[in-house]
Amino acid sequence: MRRSRFFKHIPTSESIQQNRFLKPFSRYLHHHFLWQFNRRSVAGGLAVGLLVGILIPFAQILFGTIGAILTRVNLPIAAFATFVTNPFTVPPLYYAAYRLGNFLIGSDEVAAGASLGPGMLNKVVNEQGEVSHWYDKLIAWIQTVGPELMAGLAIIAVVSALTGYALVNVIWHLQARYRWHKRGSRKCAD
Repeated sequence: MRRSRFFKHIPTSESIQQNRFLKPFSRYLHHHFLWQFNRRSVAGGLAVGLLVGILIPFAQILFGTIGAILTRVNLPIAAFATFVTNPFTVPPLYYAAYRLGNFLIGSDEVAAGASLGPGMLNKVVNEQGEVSHWYDKLIAWIQTVGPELMAGLAIIAVVSALTGYALVNVIWHLQARYRWHKRGSRKCAD
C-alpha cells in the first residue's frame, strides 16, 4: 500500500503484529478496516476518538482503540483524535460542559463550595495549608457538580463526534469533486 508523507509515521498493521507486547492482541488488530484510509473509516475513527476523548478522562487511547476495534473504523485516527482533550483544553471544556449541564438540568442553586466563580480561587489560595483535606474537598465538589458536568460532557461529546463525522464526509466529498473536476479539465485541454 502506498502511503503519503503525512501518514508515513503511523504504524502499519504489519509493524503492530510484529510488536512483542501487542502479540496477544494481534488477532483483534489485524482486521483491514482498522488500517484503511477511506472516507467511512477515517470519519468513523474521528467520531470514535472525539467521543471517547471527551467522555472518558483516563486511558483514552486504550478506550479509543477498543472503540475502533468494535466499530471497525480507522484505529490510528481514533487514537489520535482522543488528544482533543489535553491539559490546555480540559479546563475550558469542563467549564463549558458544567455550564451547559447546569442550563439543561435547570438547577439554579449551586451547592456550597461548588461555585466556579472568583470566590473559588480565593478559597483554594487561603486553604493551601490544609493539604490533607484537599482530596475530600475535591470529591465533595465533584459530587455537587457531577450530574451537570456529566450531562454537559455527554452532549458535547455526541455533538462533536457527529460534527467530526459529517465534516470529514463533506471535506472528503469536496476533495473528490475537485479532483474529478481537475481531471476533466485536463482531458478537455488535451
